[in-house]
Amino acid sequence: MQIYKKILVAIDCSRVDEAIINHIALVARQNQAEVYLLHVLHAHSLDQKRALRHRAEKSLQASRDHLIDQGIKAFTLLKNGEPEEEILAEIATGDYDLVAMATHGHGFFGDLLFGSVSDTLKHHINIPLLLLRGEQNRR
Repeated sequence: MQIYKKILVAIDCSRVDEAIINHIALVARQNQAEVYLLHVLHAHSLDQKRALRHRAEKSLQASRDHLIDQGIKAFTLLKNGEPEEEILAEIATGDYDLVAMATHGHGFFGDLLFGSVSDTLKHHINIPLLLLRGEQNRR
């Protein structure tokens, strides 16, 4: 039984992405679902945008290749702007069955200070949202 056909995975091109990519690979294989990897560039200068774009393209391609190697249809999306707004716009137009992302686990005070994409999504979308705490390097 295919529950999910089209999965949107919002990634931030950091180490926490690995956890959600690996988990979604299992879900996608079980459901024969397509996976759309989305990253939103949030830059304040042209130089920053160029550097972030290069890093994002490399990360998106590596994640896409990882999924394709497992027999999963995978696509990449790279957008510019405010992450919450761009992710919500993509959800509204993409006919997705599931949205997934890794969280950083900032906690209450970190979320207050930095804002939280996952918090915005859980209050504004009507499809399932899978949040998985990503692993971080801790010293």
